[in-house]
Amino acid sequence: MLYYASVRKIENKDDRLRAVEGLQRLRALLESENGVPTRTATDTLLLATWNIREFDSRKFGGRTEEAFLYIAEIVSRFDLVAIQEIRDSLYALQHLQQLLGNWWGYLVTDVTLGTSGNSERLAFLYDKRKVQFSGLAAEIVLPDTAKERAVQLARSPYVAGFHCGWAQVNLCTVHIYYGKSTKVDPRRLAEITNLATTLAKYSAKFSSGRVRTPSGDTDMRENLMLLGDFNIFNREDATMQALEKAKFVVPAGLQSIPGSNVAKNRHYDQIAYYEKLYGMTPTGRAGVFDFYQHVFRDADEEAYRAVWSKTKARGFRDWRTYQMSDHLPMWVEMRIDDADEYLKKVR
Repeated sequence: MLYYASVRKIENKDDRLRAVEGLQRLRALLESENGVPTRTATDTLLLATWNIREFDSRKFGGRTEEAFLYIAEIVSRFDLVAIQEIRDSLYALQHLQQLLGNWWGYLVTDVTLGTSGNSERLAFLYDKRKVQFSGLAAEIVLPDTAKERAVQLARSPYVAGFHCGWAQVNLCTVHIYYGKSTKVDPRRLAEITNLATTLAKYSAKFSSGRVRTPSGDTDMRENLMLLGDFNIFNREDATMQALEKAKFVVPAGLQSIPGSNVAKNRHYDQIAYYEKLYGMTPTGRAGVFDFYQHVFRDADEEAYRAVWSKTKARGFRDWRTYQMSDHLPMWVEMRIDDADEYLKKVR
C-alpha cells in the first residue's frame, strides 16, 4: 500500500484534488484487464524495467509531489524493478522508497563520470517481503583481449542477484549509448554486442546462489537476465539481432507488444533471459503501461499551463516527460512456483 498521506503535502486544494483524481484513474486502470496482473505472495514474479527521465534533475522546476505519487503507484504494482537515469542526487530514489514503504529496498550504483555517462546511476527497487537480495552486486567491466584494450560502455552495466520463490536470478540492467538518431549507431551496436557476448561467455561467473560443494553439486540453477534501455529502434535492427546472436531470448509475451517510448514506435527497452530459465517460467502476460492515458493527459494541458509555461520546456508534452518520463515501464510476469516439477523428479 502506498503512503497516500503524502497527498497532503500538496498545499493548493485544486492541485490536491487533481492528484487524488489522477491516482484514482491510475489505480482503476492498473487493476483492469489492460493494466498489470495482481501481485501474488509466492506464485509469480512481476519484473519491470523503467527509464525514469532524469530522476531527478531540477530541469523545468523539478518533479512535483503529484508526479512522485503517480510514479510510486505504478512501481508498487511490481515486485522488482530496474530503473535507469537516476541522477547524482539520491533524493528522488529515496523519496520514492519512502512512498512505497520501508519494506522496499534498493541497490544503486555510483555516478558514471564523464560526458557520455551523463552523471547517471542505475538501480534496482524490490519488495523485501517477496524478493531477497543474494549478496551479488557489481558493475560490469569488459575484459581486454590479447590484441586490444576493451572500450568500456558509456554507462557501466549493473548486475545484482535476487532470490524469489524457486528462482535465483541475476539481473544485469543497462542504459546503452544512444548516439545519432539512426536505427544503428555504430557505438550503440558495439556496446550491445560486446556486453551480450561477454555476459554469455562468462555466464557461469555471475554466481550468487547456494554455495557449491567441493564436488560441484548444487540443487539450484541460476538465471541470467538482461534488461533496461537498449535504445533499440526496431526488433528487426542489427542492435536487436546482437542480443539474439548471443543467445538472449525475449519472452514471447514481449515480442508483439508496442514500443516503450511515448509514441510506442520504438523498442528502446527490452527484457531478455540467457538461453533458458530455471525455476521460473513466463506466464505469457507482459506489456508496457501507458500512464499518459490517465495522468498528465493531453486534456490536462490547460490545468498545468501556469506551471509549464514558466519554464523553458518546448510545450506541455515536453514538460510532462520531466514529470513522469519519455519511456513507458515494460513488465513481464514469471511463474516462480516450481514445486510440481520438482516433485515429479523425486517420485
